[in-house]
Amino acid sequence: MFETLARTLITVVTRLLTGVQSRWVGCGPAGVQRIYFANHSSHVDTLAIWSALPSSLRRTTHAVAARDYWGRGLRRYIATRVLQGVLIDRTRSDPTVNPLTPLMEILERGESLIIFPEGTRGRTPVPGPFKTGLYHLAMQYPATELIPVYLENLHRSMPKGAFVPIPITCTVRFGAPLSVEAAESKEGFLARAREEVVKLAGAGLAGPA
Repeated sequence: MFETLARTLITVVTRLLTGVQSRWVGCGPAGVQRIYFANHSSHVDTLAIWSALPSSLRRTTHAVAARDYWGRGLRRYIATRVLQGVLIDRTRSDPTVNPLTPLMEILERGESLIIFPEGTRGRTPVPGPFKTGLYHLAMQYPATELIPVYLENLHRSMPKGAFVPIPITCTVRFGAPLSVEAAESKEGFLARAREEVVKLAGAGLAGPA
């Protein structure tokens, strides 16, 4: 009960502080299993995407969060209990442990994920190179829709190092589903996936890929 109220409060506060608006330009909200992958520039990114989803989808969509930042105290409670997030280790200290296992457990349940393939926050409007996790999940779960997402103005509303969002209207753009093509290399797929996010930024921001 408390978590439900907290989810509603966080959604309302996020929308008020960031003015976040959702734009479904390549697909529509649907109750199918998806991996939403986006550029990453602030601590508000997860909240922005989660708040942009209809409430019916938020119940089965889990944000992936770094354990080193979200794994303690109030942050852990918000990430795991309120936002139903899944914590992962960004540094693979044990080579025998697959860091994607917690994500695969979510996908095995038929539910959806929000991930940031860069692996860490950037300082530019467009994403840096993607790490390999998205490719491995796409290969393991080919029926899952991969939805590129672009967060516009989040790097200005909540830049790296800031603690309070600057009041700027932010937009979450959802693109068209994609999948790994036959005989496509890992490197080719990751470059194409990144380019889909860059395209959603618009020609004025994208620049060279």
